[in-house]
Amino acid sequence: MAKFVLLDTETTGAGESDRIIQLGYMVLDGKKVDVYNDLCTAEVPIGFGAMEVHGITPDMIEGKPACTQTSAFQTLCELNTPDNVLIIHNAPFDLGMLAKESFTSQMRLIDTLRCARHLFEDEEAHRLQYFRYRLGLYKIEQAEADALGIVVKAHDAIGDVLVLKLFLTELRKRLQERFEGVNPIDKMVELTQTPVFYTRPLKFGKYKGKTLTEIAEADRGYLTWMLGNMDTLDEDMRYSIRRVLE
Repeated sequence: MAKFVLLDTETTGAGESDRIIQLGYMVLDGKKVDVYNDLCTAEVPIGFGAMEVHGITPDMIEGKPACTQTSAFQTLCELNTPDNVLIIHNAPFDLGMLAKESFTSQMRLIDTLRCARHLFEDEEAHRLQYFRYRLGLYKIEQAEADALGIVVKAHDAIGDVLVLKLFLTELRKRLQERFEGVNPIDKMVELTQTPVFYTRPLKFGKYKGKTLTEIAEADRGYLTWMLGNMDTLDEDMRYSIRRVLE
């Protein structure tokens, strides 16, 4: 029987040299839920911007083992088989950080961020904390946290995993309304592998308020410039720009 691993990391920052300083995840095995949550040290100092987000300071990880030496990481390696399912919100970021620890997932992948873009396409944002409030998950999270012995904090790895668990239930409901009769896990895996075409107006840049299609008609060169110069563009935005340029 497949196990479901709901995972999040906190890091020293979001740059190429940054590393994991907290690894948190839940393993759902039928009705059983196991929680893993370890702080770890890193050779890279924690950026002040990162501290502002997650609240992890150097003294909190002083004397902690390296990520690969934590119980959480070692158990994750044991779970890393094609029979299991790895569930992450914004998977490319966390998988990229895990890759720096020589971890390559063999599990089936569900990226709830991409699934949310498919299933809640009209929402103004798709961040996990947005859905925490938009769907009222904050009203029920404390009871879940108490049952699992988790402290709920925004932008804390295991706190975010708790919200992810609740959000996953809402995703499944939405999916089953949209695709009646399908296996929800298989469909979410499929949606994870399917790029999203952005149809909403941009919220940034020179053409803020314009759709990609409108920009392509007015200034194709700007979209080409975006592809070549904006490293922060996510995979779906790059897909969408290439599609309107075809």
